[in-house]
Amino acid sequence: MASDETPCSEFMDWELDCSSSNGLKQEKQLSASQRKYYSFCRRKSFAAFVASKREGSQEEGRTSWCCCVQTFKEHSAIHKHVAKTHAAEIQQLTQSTYEDLLSKLEEETESQQQKEHGSDPVDFSAWIPDTSNISEEQLKKGPGKVLLYYHYCQVDDPHIICAWQKALCERLHLTGKVRVATEGINGTVGGTKVATEVYIDAMCSHPVFKMDKEGFKTSDGGAECFTELRVGVYKEIVPMGVDPDVISYQLAGIHLEPEEFHKEVEAFMAKGDLCSDTILLDCRNFYESKIGRFNQCLAPNIRKFSYFPDYVDQNLELFRDKKVLMYCTGGIRCERGSAYLRSKDVCKEVYQLKGGIHKYLEHFPEGFYRGKLFVFDERYTISSNSDIISDCRYCGCSWDQYELCSTQFCCQLVLSCRSCRQDGHTACCPTCQTKGQTQEKASSVAPRHKEECECTDGRPRIPQDVQ
Repeated sequence: MASDETPCSEFMDWELDCSSSNGLKQEKQLSASQRKYYSFCRRKSFAAFVASKREGSQEEGRTSWCCCVQTFKEHSAIHKHVAKTHAAEIQQLTQSTYEDLLSKLEEETESQQQKEHGSDPVDFSAWIPDTSNISEEQLKKGPGKVLLYYHYCQVDDPHIICAWQKALCERLHLTGKVRVATEGINGTVGGTKVATEVYIDAMCSHPVFKMDKEGFKTSDGGAECFTELRVGVYKEIVPMGVDPDVISYQLAGIHLEPEEFHKEVEAFMAKGDLCSDTILLDCRNFYESKIGRFNQCLAPNIRKFSYFPDYVDQNLELFRDKKVLMYCTGGIRCERGSAYLRSKDVCKEVYQLKGGIHKYLEHFPEGFYRGKLFVFDERYTISSNSDIISDCRYCGCSWDQYELCSTQFCCQLVLSCRSCRQDGHTACCPTCQTKGQTQEKASSVAPRHKEECECTDGRPRIPQDVQ
């Protein structure tokens, strides 16, 4: 009801008790427009939380709210209780709502810009390679590959590049994801070996990018590794959540070739516990490092790369006067991540693995990286060694094959072995398992609920370090 959707005037002067939360970016770090959106999301989340506690019918004059085994009959009372007691939940809801809002705004902006540019078409036919000597069958059938690449450079009109990329990929029957921004391009696409070779040639010959073939990482796969083709214009080519004009890739750490990085890791591991001046930092998400990582690395317990800046801010003393060896899947997250870390001016030196784990495994398949390499497509993982370093979530046996949680609308990945899956353990946690059973009994047209379970509630936005 309207009375719940807008907090009472008393609440407007209250502050949520957030002294124990280390989860959200401080509002002062946001721009004026972002603070406005964030404030809106906080009010919306607060109102939604209060509304969820409502009992009775306002029309019948018996409205009350039940929370923490207490009953409240006044708006001001329930609002004050929620503000003082449930600050952490409100902050989690606010952050989730804020991220969803930013995503929708970005999509709407992109759609509007595409419409505006659509009225003034640009001829980029010269950038589309001649494939008259290649049959459609060669572009659609045959051995396949998945390409992973990025390239930082100045892109004056990313919308033209976006339109070209879409036309190029459609012509070659490629699927995947490509992000274009004024700072460059980032993509992973799959198709036949013939099609991907033509794509690489087109990228290398393009006047804006002029990429080198060494800049592409390849693995076995194909168009079937992606459900569709998505090409768009964004603020960042890798979503760290920090304006590229403020923290530029040009501030990145020193690039080390796989051979150089291997020697550094070898020296680091040889010292063991005695090596207190060096940190081997995995800047990927927790579910990636869980199934594969360098031995003795520091793996932040974060769910998204956009949480990495906050992780650094919360752990500056950890990095003070240290030599940092940073790595990620293909190298792109290290470009911005190392730049952000260097901007804090606390590290002695910051190095990054050029080409990421992907390139390292090409040179050292049995090197210091053990386990699987997580990839963001339908394969989930690729491997170069037979080590399994993770366990089944339910029985604890060695297992590293991810599946999506079986509960509708949950986007969490779960490690559940064949035996446990056969026993019905297909959800990411007991909460989702119970929720899934409830959904099976409910109507198929039930409204969509936000992802919310033990996995999300139990993983704070800025968790403590684990080594």
